[in-house]
Parts: sequence; C-alpha cells; structure tokens
Amino acid sequence: MPIDKKPRTPRVARGGGGEVHQEIAKDGRALTTNQGLPVADNQNSLKAGVRGPTLLEDFILREKITHFDHERIPERVVHARGSAAHGYFQPYKSMAHVTSAAFLADTSVRTPVFARFSTVAGGAGSADLPRDVRGFAVKFYTQQGNFDLVGNNIPVFFIQDALKFPDLAHAVKMEADRGYPQAASAHDTFWDFISLMPESLHMILWAMSDRTIPRSLRMIEGFGVNTFRLVNAAGETHFVKFHWRPTIGTASVLWDEAVKICGADPDYHRRDLFEAIDRGDFPEFELGFQIVDQAMADTLAFDVLDATKLIPEEVVPVEMVGKMVLDRNPSNFFAETEQVAFCPSHLVPGLDFSDDPLLQGRLFSYLDTQLSRLGSPNFHELPINQPKCPFANLQRDGHMRTAVAEGRVNYEPNNLDPQGPRESHAAGFKTTTTNVEGSKVRLRSPSFDDHYSQARMFYHSVTPQEQRHIVEAFTFELGKVEIREIRQRMLGHLEIVDVALAETVATALGMTGEAIRAEAAAQPVDLPASPALRLYGKYPPTLRGRKMGLLLAPGFDPKIKASLESAIRKEGAAVALIGLKVGGVEDASGKKHAVLMALRAAPSVLFDAVAVAAGPEGDALLTANPDAVAFLMDAGRHLKAIATAGVPQCADKAHIRGEPGVVEVRNSESVGKFIDVARGGKVWEREPRAT
Repeated sequence: MPIDKKPRTPRVARGGGGEVHQEIAKDGRALTTNQGLPVADNQNSLKAGVRGPTLLEDFILREKITHFDHERIPERVVHARGSAAHGYFQPYKSMAHVTSAAFLADTSVRTPVFARFSTVAGGAGSADLPRDVRGFAVKFYTQQGNFDLVGNNIPVFFIQDALKFPDLAHAVKMEADRGYPQAASAHDTFWDFISLMPESLHMILWAMSDRTIPRSLRMIEGFGVNTFRLVNAAGETHFVKFHWRPTIGTASVLWDEAVKICGADPDYHRRDLFEAIDRGDFPEFELGFQIVDQAMADTLAFDVLDATKLIPEEVVPVEMVGKMVLDRNPSNFFAETEQVAFCPSHLVPGLDFSDDPLLQGRLFSYLDTQLSRLGSPNFHELPINQPKCPFANLQRDGHMRTAVAEGRVNYEPNNLDPQGPRESHAAGFKTTTTNVEGSKVRLRSPSFDDHYSQARMFYHSVTPQEQRHIVEAFTFELGKVEIREIRQRMLGHLEIVDVALAETVATALGMTGEAIRAEAAAQPVDLPASPALRLYGKYPPTLRGRKMGLLLAPGFDPKIKASLESAIRKEGAAVALIGLKVGGVEDASGKKHAVLMALRAAPSVLFDAVAVAAGPEGDALLTANPDAVAFLMDAGRHLKAIATAGVPQCADKAHIRGEPGVVEVRNSESVGKFIDVARGGKVWEREPRAT
C-alpha cells in the first residue's frame, strides 16, 4: 500500500468511527489533561509518520493510559458488591433523655446520610441475588462529626469473637485451591467450618431463611448486630440495639426465582434501587432502638455482649425514633459507592461501645481495611467520607494529602498558635466510665455457651412457609457438600435445634439415621416464640414500591389496559409494558401502543405480579411462543398474582387457569380483585407442601 509522505493535516481529528466534528462541548468546556492543558486530538496518538511507531514523547497518551491502568483499587474483602444512595435522617422525637447525640435531639433537623447495601461473600462483579447476608451501612454526617452505623439485614452473627472472623471469611469465600464457587455458601469449606462452630447455629438458621434472598434492597430490615451504649448529658448509660425497618414492608423471592433473576438480570437489586429513586419512589427506613439498662440486662437468659443472640421484641419492644429517606442516587459510582469508608469506630458524643468481643475486633478491622483499600490515612478527605461539620486537628502529611495546612504549628500543646484547635472537655467525646477487673486470659465467658436455644426459637417463630424454605435451603446447600461427614455433623446440630427439622432434611438428603451426635456446651431451653422474627405477615399488605409486568399482545382491549395501569399506579407501584417486540403492539382498534420491554428480555421473575392481555390473534401468538408460556408458568410457580384478559389458550397451556391468585379480568371489578390479591404478595396456596 503506497504511503503519502506528505499527508494532508486534517482540520478535524479522525478516529476509527470517522471524523469528530465537535472539538468543544456545547457548554464551552474544552477537553484537557489533568494539568489543565486543552487537548486538540483525542483520537490519535503521536506517531513518527502516519503509519510509523508511536512516540514515547506523547505525554497525553501516557497520562491517559497510566490513569486507566491505575483506576481500580483493591475491592473489599467482604461486602465488595454494593449499591448506595444519598438521603437524610430526621428524628420523630427528642431522645435527649438517653443520649446527648445532637442528631437525635431536634425533630426539625435533617441529618444528611449515605447508605450502602451489599452482599458479603461475592466479589464486586458477582450477581445481586445469591443466598447471602446483606450489609446495611449508614453514614450520618452529623454536626458533631460522622457516625457510621454498620450492620446487616440479620440481627445476629456467625461468631462471638472477632478472632474467628478471618476463618469465617476464608471458609465462605471461593475455595483456595480452585477459585470457586463465587458468591455461594453451598460448598465444603463453609459447611466444614460451620459444622465445627456450634455458636454459628443461630445465624445459619437465618442464613437459610428467605432473609438472604430479598426481593429488593428497599425491602430489607437492618440491624446494628452488636450491642452499643447510649450516654446522656448526665453520663447515664443504657445498652442499645439498632434496628432499621422499611416502610413498604419486607419481601423475598423464592429460590427458583433467585436463580433465574441472577441469569436474567445480575444487577437486579442495583437497578431496582437506582430506578426507584430516579422515578421519585424514595426508599424509607425507620430507625428503632431497643434500650436496656444494666439491671434488665442482668435478668436476661443470655449475655447482651454475645453477637450470636438477639433480644426478642416481646421482651424489649423496638422504639421507633426517626426515619431515613434515600432521595438521591450517587453521581459517580466509584467516587461515592466504592470509595465510601465505613468504620464502627466513627462515633459522636452520646454513643459509645460495649465490651462485645466481636465489636471490639471490628473497631480495629474496619479502619485497617480502609487504609489498605484507599491507600492512605487521609481517606477522610475524600468528599464522600468528609464530615459536613467543621473539623480540625494537627495531623499532617501522608499519602494523597489534599488539605493544605498553614502555619508552623503541628503539635499540641502549643502557645505559638492560640487560634489553633484545642481539646474541648465540654463538647468532646468522653468514653463511658466502667469498672474493669480480672486476669488476662484467652477464654470465652460461660454466659456465651448456649448456642442452640435462640436458633430453636427462631425456627419455631417463623411462618410454616418460611420453615419449608429453610428445609429446602439446607437440603440444597448440604446437597452440594461433597464430604459426607460434614453433612452428618450438620444433621447432628439440627437435631438439637429441632428434631423434625433434622429428620426432614435427612430424608431429603437420603441420610436418615446418619447424624453425628453433637454435644451442647449448655443445655438448650425452649424459649417463647417471637412472631416479630417472621418475614411474612408482619407488615400491612401493600403494592407500594412494587413493580408489575403487563404483557400486551395484538388485539388487546385498551380499556382493560388503561384500567390495570391506573389501578396499579394508584397503589404506588410501577408498571412495565411488555410486547412480543420492542417496537410496540396494536390494540383491538388498530392503535399502536409503545412498550418498554420486549418479552424475551422481560421474564416474569423481574416483577412482583403480572398481567397478560390480548385478543384472539394475540392469544394464538402467545400460545405458540415459548417465552410467553414460560412467562405465565414461572409466574404461577413463583406464587405471583396473575391477571389474564383474553388469553384462555395461553393460560391453559401454562397450566395456570383457575389456580388460586389467578384472576380473569373483564371489568373494573375484576381489576380490583386482582389488585387485592397482588397486595398480599405471594399466593401461598399455590406452593407445593412436599419438600
């Protein structure tokens, strides 16, 4: 190919996609280097001749590539997969009688917050809906400094002492020799660890429940897990357990749904949170306290410092003290969601720690993690981590320091800078005075010994359908375990929790009579059931915040479509219109209606309830379409409310016609009946009873 030795200098840059005609953005900003130098050509590197080698001199290329090569930071070891939002917290009433924390004192003050929800076991690129605990972390930007409430969507934890956390994390993560499974606990190393750690039994019952496959991050409860202290202005202290409650109630998916959602939309939770906020359907969570004084703590049948235990709400009610509203999506995922640094050690006056050994280890671990991930003790200067109140100290320098401290004084006490920062006895944080005595020992308190009573209480407290799902989860998870002895040890633990539970799981595994007997360190007792621990039936029926899928096929009745849309939106739910093709669909009068999604990209697992409307021609098309039949079959299998209008053939082929919760819609009255069914969530009458 001949080379033009004197190529014409183009008046516009040329790249692989053709000429670039816009050199300056519409708002007048020029593309520049990081040093502010305007860039004339962002399409071509500097070369020696049109087809010659690229020159090392090209500092623009080097800057751009170097930044790209370094734009990833180490992901979190746990909680790597996260989604987040900005918002505010506002108290319902003053809590000054138990805490001097200012953000809990004035009902007129809205404290900015940033909340991050996460899975635990998987990496940053894993799917949103594995069976896993969900992190629930909130940074309060208070006028006394930042307060980080870092918890989970389950009120207890696997272990009692932080010394075991690296072992737990290693066991549940990908196996060291093979690098899989990703974001899954159904494998040998995890269950080997759990089978040898009886203290994990309470948490593992929660982990096998529907709590770990939530419908939405907007529909999970949150818990501080550890016991903290409230301190009032007089120095009086109380123990406190933190709770978050979603105002639209809790909801989870079925296991088969979770598996299919992970394939259909791995970003299901992240998309759901972002789109809800984007359309103005702001997630809301009430903050609740369980407050316990020392006298009551001494009467409880368990130790309040034990993170594997919860305080039943029937013993100590949850007092709702305020509400968090998440009303703004992050502007930049990396700068905010990825770089946010939560630390339980970030407290404000009026709050303090307990001696919970898991919490004590967390106070070191979280800060150490941020130093590793973000590379500097100056991570507090990143905008997402920076307090919104004035802050000043004499710490200086370090990697990536952005603040420019002036003056010669960087120490205290000093007389050279009388206007410099000084300690404040009146406003400063004061550690609670407690009596501590005893020998230095590596021992576990005997008050931590009962590992089975609350596990039994939880199982006996949840609804029958939740119990069935726990059995199914144990059956699936242990069925993936290859080493028989691990399964046998777990069956031995389950026998102590509940004999019927253990027998049902053993039968499903084909291992009846094979349990290896477990020895309890403390004899378990039968505690009263706690209905507050249930996932289902605890919140009023609602469609608020839910998403309905309305599948339209040719010849549908536009009046029925309009009636369904109106009724669904009136309930506070969103509607996604679906067609066989994304280009739209014609109604009975020949008018074409726009749709949001094509059927092939919109399986029914993505919706809380579904409706299908068509005319005779459309019914025939749907009946001949495997995706349409699967749309209805899966909705039936997953216990969703279903409305059908003009699709008798397709409904028959999907085997849903006449089933509970399936409403044939002909008029506004039948639309109302469908809405009533949909408000209730899952149609449990359709669920098979066999395990």
